[in-house]
Amino acid sequence: MPARLDHTIVRSRDRFAGARFLTGLLDAPEPAAFGPFASVPLDGGVTLDYMEVGAEEVAWQHLAFLVSEEEFDAIFERIRQRELAYWADPFHQEPQTINHLHGGRGVYVDDPDGHSIEFITHTYVGG
Repeated sequence: MPARLDHTIVRSRDRFAGARFLTGLLDAPEPAAFGPFASVPLDGGVTLDYMEVGAEEVAWQHLAFLVSEEEFDAIFERIRQRELAYWADPFHQEPQTINHLHGGRGVYVDDPDGHSIEFITHTYVGG
């Protein structure tokens, strides 16, 4: 049986700013302090633990979230209300548009630390 992801650490210059950026787009509860982390619980028991580090220690990460069509609409509306830059692709070649890959929709935004946050309505692999 495959292992299930329990948590991962996201390096951030400001742990709560990074975590709040994500929870704000997801309309999720306030991140919780857990030791040195700002923890963001997600469905399936997975937690993102934002850890504060120096700017030179922030390593770029890509985080993709599978959401329903209704959730995508709400997230995309929050992106537009905040006037955030967004892209249809991870290389930032298609600005201010979304993609329609694999019969779904997708969009990319950068968080305050430059991490690429992707929201998709259909998984890219296996179905």
